[in-house]
Amino acid sequence: MAQDFCRSNPLFSLCGLNCGLCTMRLGGHCPGCGQGNRPCKIARCGMKHGMAYCFECPEYPCRIYEHIDEYDSFITHVNQKADLQKAREIGMEAYSAEQAEKVKLLGVLLTEYNSGREKTLFCLAVNLLEVEDVEKALQESSQATAKLPLKEKARFVAQALRDIAKEKHVELRLRKK
Repeated sequence: MAQDFCRSNPLFSLCGLNCGLCTMRLGGHCPGCGQGNRPCKIARCGMKHGMAYCFECPEYPCRIYEHIDEYDSFITHVNQKADLQKAREIGMEAYSAEQAEKVKLLGVLLTEYNSGREKTLFCLAVNLLEVEDVEKALQESSQATAKLPLKEKARFVAQALRDIAKEKHVELRLRKK
């Protein structure tokens, strides 16, 4: 059964997680939903009913989703249902394009501003904030930190992201049980 589970878009899982923005995937510890790992109960249900994404199911959101966004794993689950709804509304092509842009922005943050301690914060910020918000933080940081050492650049962009998140009432931390 696991070999039958293959995702055409490894950046977005059928349950609404943004795998392309996950620290475990970036660290090489997880290939992403359906890319060689064992399918979870949501994936098994999707395979059984022939659904690429849960929002395609007439029963969505079903009982599986009752408490799915209360706690996080290695990636935030905060927007899980909202992201599925957004993908449903704008279509997978547009949603995938937005996710690809977020992955690109995360790459810039990790390449140019990561002093070794910011990976989780950057993944959360890119996942929970809008593309324009992350672009704004990067633009401010690029101008203000051009000649600073990496540690100072990291501190500046991290604070810029936190400030935007606070303004948008977004909490940039993983919620553990």
